[in-house]
Amino acid sequence: MGEPDDDRWLVINGRRWRRTDPELPADIVAALKSHLGRGRSAVRVAKNDEDPDAATRARRRVGLAKHGLGERGEPWWEMTADDRLARAREALGQLDALDASD
Repeated sequence: MGEPDDDRWLVINGRRWRRTDPELPADIVAALKSHLGRGRSAVRVAKNDEDPDAATRARRRVGLAKHGLGERGEPWWEMTADDRLARAREALGQLDALDASD
């Protein structure tokens, strides 16, 4: 049997990363991960283009997505299910607003 924290943390090359909140609905996780992927891609492009403003905007997208997924901010296991869902929806709303302003 695994450790009690196995559902909370993922260890890669000795570094511990917080896992995505397992209670979030699949459609919300998919949308947040889509934003996360686009943000990471935009960070790479901005770094290659040496565009610090674009990199800042892209990192904001990554941060919002990771926050919504429960990978940053208050640990999801310390929050109520309603608060976790509200955080994910709020992050998704902010990310969708970024798309609308681009």
